[in-house]
Amino acid sequence: MDVTRHTFHGLLPSLIAAIADAHFVAIDLELSGIPGQQINKPRAAGPRFDGKPSLEERYAEVKQAAEKYQVLQLGITCAGENRNRGDVTRIRSWSHRSSFIVTGVYVVRPYNFFLNPVPEERTNIERTISFQSGAVDFLLKHNFRMDGPFLEGVSYFSRTEEATARRLDAEQKKTQSMDIRIRDAEAESFMRRVRQEITTWKHRLLPMHDFLNIAPVGHERHDFRGTGLNNYQKALVHQYVRSEHPDLTTISRPGFIQIVASNKEREDAEQKFRAQKFEERMGKQIGLRWLVEAIHGGDLSGIDAYGSVSTVGDKSDVVSSRLNNLRKQLMGQSTVLVGHNLFLDLIYFYACFFGPLPDRVEDFQKVIHEIFPRIIDTKYLATHSLDNPALARSSLEELDAELSKQEQPAIELHPEHPKYAAAKPSHEAGYDSYLTARILIRLASKLESSGMYISDDEDSYHTPPEAQSSEDTNGGVLLHSDGSSPVLHSTDTTSTMSLQSSSTSASKPTAFSHPTKFDLLGDISADEDPVASSPKKQDLSLSSKQDDPSKGNSYEIGGRMPAWDSGFWNVYGNKLRVVGTLEQMCPVGSWPH
Repeated sequence: MDVTRHTFHGLLPSLIAAIADAHFVAIDLELSGIPGQQINKPRAAGPRFDGKPSLEERYAEVKQAAEKYQVLQLGITCAGENRNRGDVTRIRSWSHRSSFIVTGVYVVRPYNFFLNPVPEERTNIERTISFQSGAVDFLLKHNFRMDGPFLEGVSYFSRTEEATARRLDAEQKKTQSMDIRIRDAEAESFMRRVRQEITTWKHRLLPMHDFLNIAPVGHERHDFRGTGLNNYQKALVHQYVRSEHPDLTTISRPGFIQIVASNKEREDAEQKFRAQKFEERMGKQIGLRWLVEAIHGGDLSGIDAYGSVSTVGDKSDVVSSRLNNLRKQLMGQSTVLVGHNLFLDLIYFYACFFGPLPDRVEDFQKVIHEIFPRIIDTKYLATHSLDNPALARSSLEELDAELSKQEQPAIELHPEHPKYAAAKPSHEAGYDSYLTARILIRLASKLESSGMYISDDEDSYHTPPEAQSSEDTNGGVLLHSDGSSPVLHSTDTTSTMSLQSSSTSASKPTAFSHPTKFDLLGDISADEDPVASSPKKQDLSLSSKQDDPSKGNSYEIGGRMPAWDSGFWNVYGNKLRVVGTLEQMCPVGSWPH
């Protein structure tokens, strides 16, 4: 579903409800620029293997780009599990025991948003908008509408920008009460006229209007072509009346000041109205961040119910009650956040919706874990324990095409979200988040069903080393130097899965067809890659291989993902794949149960 600036606020309650009901939320970003090519960049002194940067260095490179470039498009897919439509099937499990699997249906709701990088003028927040030529070229080749963010983009404020806007508003109000000096003869002449007009109006003998308008000289003439009072002149009038005529009140109008008799009840109501309008403007400018706060389980108390009436029949009190119930449901309950190659996206995501990035990767890991305690990177699932993850074919399209051969778990698009049933707009954020959700559901079920890293004796999970030699691998993928098909080995050696992908692709990948240019290392052959450890290109995907069932070597794909409290996620959760670095992985805290 495409959501624009015109439909966002009307859909906001249903968007929040979709997040509240989601089993997990998958995201994807389209960016105005990415980190520059770093393959030949000199590294700091110290031990390096094949010239690879450290995780700290990679973080610094991505942080620098995220501080310069913008998020242009955000995709959010809410995946819910419908257990009422499931079934129970008897199977022969990977551990040779007859058992039952309970199947369910996962219903997904993909949303696609442009982000408007231009804040509302009255918020006093300015942004520098930057575009990288290569990123623009790539987006245009994939039919990205470059005018979309400006014409249809939903507004957003980071937490830091919201705090700054509130501080500037308070300072502006304080400045209005400060002493403003008359700085020149023109201003002195203007104030003499103001004093005279107010005195004449207050001491009038004949009935006159109950208000006085202070405007430029000659404004009453039909041929007046002036521009009205400027802000400096208005400030002088406000100051004079407040100081010399406490029985009067000034009201700023476009081009002039209106003076009326003081009325405390009216002035209190006017002050309350102004505060309310300010909060409504802030709520609309926060915009897309309301969804991020909902995923996080943060404070949603500032959502404007009056701007969230989606149909003529809806009433603001009904919408307000609905939003209050959702606030209570979501408060403190962080939803599982999913992405593909999530390391880069999380850095941009944080800079866009939260604020300045920490200087050190250790601090970033800590703050991300505090905001999103449960994170899943489908890139990590697809490349777990590979000797060299950079050589794996693990793009969204390739993984989804291979995993789509599985009948279970069942995945359906929600009836209100039919767009991607036929259309496949590659590199549209909504579509890519949809693919990410599909991959997680099927890949997690497949890995658990195959017995990956499960001890048959103790039914416990364990994580093998991130990098092992092909001779020592006990779980993961054997990368054969002779170019033969690598094999995914379960700790139960009777169950195997071969990982082979198609030998051809539609076009040669470019740096911008990946979340980072670093990932291009994984899609070039060894003779093009001076760092490659294998003389031949390794084409990897996830096709299943089942031996003769009579020998007890087959297994069935489960009908559901592993439960969030399963030990499975101790292995696969809260770990981000960072291809091309020494560490190859970024942990973000332990998986909570």
